[in-house]
Amino acid sequence: MTEPARLLKNLTVEEARGRILQGAQRLGVERIALADAIGRTLAAPIVASRAQPPFDASAMDGWAIRRADYAPGKAFAVAGESAAGKAYPQAIQADQAIRIFTGAPVPAGADLVILQEEAVREGDTVRFEAGDNPRANIRAAGGDFQAGDLLLEAGVVDPWRLTLAASAGLAEVPVARRPRVAILATGDELVPPGGAPRPDQIFESGSFALAALIQAWGGEAFRLTAAADDAAAIAATVAPADADLIVTIGGASVGDHDLVKPALKTLGLDLTVETVAVRPGKPTWFGTLADGRRVLGLPGNPASALVCAELFLRPLLAALSGGDREVRLVPAVLAHPLPAGGPREHWMRAALSVDLQGRTVATPFPDQDSSLVGVFARADALLRRRLETPATGAGEVVEVLPLRRV
Repeated sequence: MTEPARLLKNLTVEEARGRILQGAQRLGVERIALADAIGRTLAAPIVASRAQPPFDASAMDGWAIRRADYAPGKAFAVAGESAAGKAYPQAIQADQAIRIFTGAPVPAGADLVILQEEAVREGDTVRFEAGDNPRANIRAAGGDFQAGDLLLEAGVVDPWRLTLAASAGLAEVPVARRPRVAILATGDELVPPGGAPRPDQIFESGSFALAALIQAWGGEAFRLTAAADDAAAIAATVAPADADLIVTIGGASVGDHDLVKPALKTLGLDLTVETVAVRPGKPTWFGTLADGRRVLGLPGNPASALVCAELFLRPLLAALSGGDREVRLVPAVLAHPLPAGGPREHWMRAALSVDLQGRTVATPFPDQDSSLVGVFARADALLRRRLETPATGAGEVVEVLPLRRV
């Protein structure tokens, strides 16, 4: 049942995010080639099927012998060689030495590798001067992981985790399906980059930033273009879109030309968020169409749209991918004083630096107008000013949300 409109307006950021994330779960699972898994979210833990390394391996180039046979200056008979991928096939015998290379299997019976720099070969014999108690220089079987060990839990695959999965011999991994996100920017004042704007028009930029962010945050983005800036055309464009989530830019306020919500009402839009007590981004809204597709409405001003994408779209995509939906803030020292906050939570674009004491310092830009894309391009973080927060002095600790630069 639709809630009274008064219960949908001026929600706190946490209230709005909670409603947006309600019921959002991983969409599905698919298996893909390991080489294609960077940036994808593992859908199941990865368990080792065998030990790594699967044998005792030499950590250095040198000579494998039995420690019990070693004495400084003693001569050993050269019996063979062990190389990576080509192990010495027999057990080592008393007073024998096997030439061995880094990563090669240590012959059975050997428990000491003497560095090649500490060896002097003389024909079929070799002598060692490695001190009285040389290091073993052997990597034990299973030293990295053992068969049955949990290698990776569900989470985003980065190059380091990819390497671990490859070390376990996996050619394919199960990953969450990427959410499909349709982006619709509305407004007669917008012209695509490369177009020829009239004096009363501007270039549309928000959908390009959002598409890039959606891709970086694990989704598949595509743009919708309405045939006209009217409710019927908007509804006709959205109705057939094959998407899990529809993100609209603009048309989110209460003016005569804000047509998106009325258009989507014809598709059964059920609102759960109508406005948010946030600056910038108060007109942000969220709802569900009759067929279950989610719709996130972002303001037309690019900075407002990008701030609210960080606060709401990123955690929603994470939830739909089975990933980490938390928005984590970090502390920073304020560079200069800020006045008391107002009735809306303010997320200020800020630059981060490190002072001589090693502290992270946040410097909010002086002009926080929601239309300024140039400020966002120079920002490293969003600085949070809570509702009705008191004046804050230089050097006091504040909360910031670092922006993940690609």
